[in-house]
Amino acid sequence: MSSPSPLVALADDEAPIRETVGMALRREGYRVATYGDGHAAWSAFEGALPDLVILDILMPGIDGLELCRRLRGVSESLPIVFLTSRDEEFDRVLGLELGADDYLCKPFSMRELMARVKVLFRRAALLSGERSLDAEELLSCGELSLDLNRYQASWGGQRLDLTVTEFRILLALARHPGHVKTREQLVNEGYPHDTYVSDRTIDTHIKRLRRKLTNVDTDFDAIDTVYGLGYRLRPA
Repeated sequence: MSSPSPLVALADDEAPIRETVGMALRREGYRVATYGDGHAAWSAFEGALPDLVILDILMPGIDGLELCRRLRGVSESLPIVFLTSRDEEFDRVLGLELGADDYLCKPFSMRELMARVKVLFRRAALLSGERSLDAEELLSCGELSLDLNRYQASWGGQRLDLTVTEFRILLALARHPGHVKTREQLVNEGYPHDTYVSDRTIDTHIKRLRRKLTNVDTDFDAIDTVYGLGYRLRPA
């Protein structure tokens, strides 16, 4: 028996968006669950997590940012996409700091949303081990260990809960310790199928990586900012 198609959850207080996005997702072969407010969505998520979540930022009750925060407390790997009516950098950056994988500003192209959903599912497949990134199996750089087949990382023997994008960025730095990687290079490494990600997104991912590494090693300071250029991982 074949496994069921992926379940996409959509939380948005605008009924027309729930209807049109839901129809588009179903045409792509996904199962869809829609919610008109954050409370209804979180109640469902407490029972079982979907395979991907699309969240409107501005919703009554529990908004999209709070939903993202709660979901990241349960799962670091669940793909999350934000929809926002405000084309403001604050919304986008705060959402990424909370752990969202992507965002779209309304009004958006349905074709573009479907393309981004497909990209996130490809990344999720990589994370689950359905595809391998490289012939190598393990990359070590001092205290850092990266399992390239399972997309798992550890520092000093302690596992790091990274998103696929965070893993790719850390891998790009670890492949050439001491070498500076520009933000553009890290965009290409972290988002190999995408062309719409800004340099500011990389700064946000680096901030999250530093925080996660500091959580397992309070003395961690091995990712340097090279002002005007980008970032580098210091050799062990």
